[in-house]
Amino acid sequence: MKGRTLLMIPGPIEFEPDVLQAMGQATISHVAADFCEVFGRALERMREVFLCPGGQPFVVAGSGTLAMDMAVANLVEPGDRALVVNTGYFSDRFAAILERYGAQVSHVRAPVGGAPGADEVEAALQQGDYALVTVTHVDTSTGVLADVQGIAALARRYGALCVADGVCATAGEECRQQEWGVDVYLTASQKAIGVPPGLALLVAGPLAIDAWRARQSPVANYYADFANWLPIMEAYEARRASYFATPAVNLVSALDVSLGHILAEGLEARFRRHRRIGDACKAGIAALGLGQVAAPAVAAHTMTAPYYPEGVGPELLKAVLGAGAILAGGLQPEIKTRYFRIGHMGAVSAGDLLATLGAIEQGLAAVGYRFEPGAGVAAAQRELLKP
Repeated sequence: MKGRTLLMIPGPIEFEPDVLQAMGQATISHVAADFCEVFGRALERMREVFLCPGGQPFVVAGSGTLAMDMAVANLVEPGDRALVVNTGYFSDRFAAILERYGAQVSHVRAPVGGAPGADEVEAALQQGDYALVTVTHVDTSTGVLADVQGIAALARRYGALCVADGVCATAGEECRQQEWGVDVYLTASQKAIGVPPGLALLVAGPLAIDAWRARQSPVANYYADFANWLPIMEAYEARRASYFATPAVNLVSALDVSLGHILAEGLEARFRRHRRIGDACKAGIAALGLGQVAAPAVAAHTMTAPYYPEGVGPELLKAVLGAGAILAGGLQPEIKTRYFRIGHMGAVSAGDLLATLGAIEQGLAAVGYRFEPGAGVAAAQRELLKP
């Protein structure tokens, strides 16, 4: 389409046409039989996408931050100890939410662009009786990919629940929630799940539900309380209407459509596609001589965070926009003005990535950066053409 600008930020992303069509259909009643069928099927599909057949899905109108709030509000009681495996801005947000509910929070950190090692996490866990360990699967600020599987295993070994923020990861990065022992895995609709913003999504495993049922104090957040939402989720999955707060009808319909796409592609194929496109993006950026925030060993496949060239700043993003792609500025406070972010998740294709790298090359040329024309696109293409 002429004049079309690619949205290549780490959420919201580009959406499939029939997902947008579901958003634009006439809104039906939230207690209609047709909607009960759609909502019930979406809940069932969430278990499949999260790879957690024994989990309890929750779909609530709100943002990814609400999903974080729900997890903490229901699992933490005042005085509980919580360990934050910190890889950036959204790990800090997890800590702020935990503190709001009265948790005693400790951090295990790495320098910006790195991730704490398993030995560091275990050493921290040995220092106290932790009720909860939180980990950000991909921190949207830094593009750092955490070892959720290893951290969940350590949490289980030391008797703590593991809550993983999958906002920039779910349905893009590999996560096998039930097999890995992740007690709550949460996300938002607008990233690799592939639905416009507005839904907080999480799946709670059996141990998380047991912990919630056994808590000694009331959940301090009325809207987030599992007690209000669990009967609603159970009713809709049984194809019965129920009410606590009005669901986002069109967004739930769009969610059902997008989850169908994810399952039709197949999770293994989807994980491979994200790895391939992520590797291609990083190869293209490196070929242009740009550094990257995330160290190669912990770099996400759903986004890339390149540093600006020396002497160049946010004016690059304006130039790239003029060439046809929308990118995001920096977010991590210590380096906010020194880098930018590219999202490549969900419905993004290899062609979208190549067009974006072409736009970045045009933008770099416009701001006076010297490089070999076509180097970024060619490096990405070589990666994409690997068998």
